[in-house]
Amino acid sequence: MEEACRNFDATPADVFYVASTGYGRYQALMRQIQITDITTHAAGASYLFPGTTNVLDIGAQHAKAIRINEDGRVMKFKMNDKCASGVGSFLERVAKGLELSLDEIGELSLRSKDPQPISSICAVLAESEVINLVTSGYPVEDILMGAHLSISDRIVAQLRQVGVDGAITLTGGITRNVGMVKALEQKIGRALNVCQDSEYAGAIGACLLVKRRLKKLEMASSDQFTK
Repeated sequence: MEEACRNFDATPADVFYVASTGYGRYQALMRQIQITDITTHAAGASYLFPGTTNVLDIGAQHAKAIRINEDGRVMKFKMNDKCASGVGSFLERVAKGLELSLDEIGELSLRSKDPQPISSICAVLAESEVINLVTSGYPVEDILMGAHLSISDRIVAQLRQVGVDGAITLTGGITRNVGMVKALEQKIGRALNVCQDSEYAGAIGACLLVKRRLKKLEMASSDQFTK
């Protein structure tokens, strides 16, 4: 909180309402409200890209396919299976097997000419599979793009379960990985909405929802006062 306030030349005393979202939302003791990240990413995506009908929120823990209406409200969603690792942890294991950082793998994968698929959905087993591919002499870039495409297959299956009907917006930390974005676009067969703020769609959505809530509270208070 203090670090965030410093970025805006403010102090915690200047903050009068706090919303928390994401997997650590219950740990934010100073919150006035907690909002599920499915709801906040839907709202944030709709704000960043008006006309969005589908949202893919992909992070370290889970991948979520969400269908929303014109107001950014969730109509249907599908999360990855419990037995499947989160995309972030999966790619982290792949990068570890190749002795690379997560920041390197996206750009490097774009050099691929013959992607090598990773069959395992388990992050630990995927690392072993990567090591075997390296030992067999396959280029690093082909292994990386193969991993991205393998993940994309699973995410596209989730997307189909909620129904695809219009513009698709990508949110979450995965938006920094250009290789993953390209793999998803290839598997889906269309361009995805992505911008520099897509990573923060959940936080943006939380702010918008709080603004809406405060407006309702203000109107309710005003109506009560006039009665």
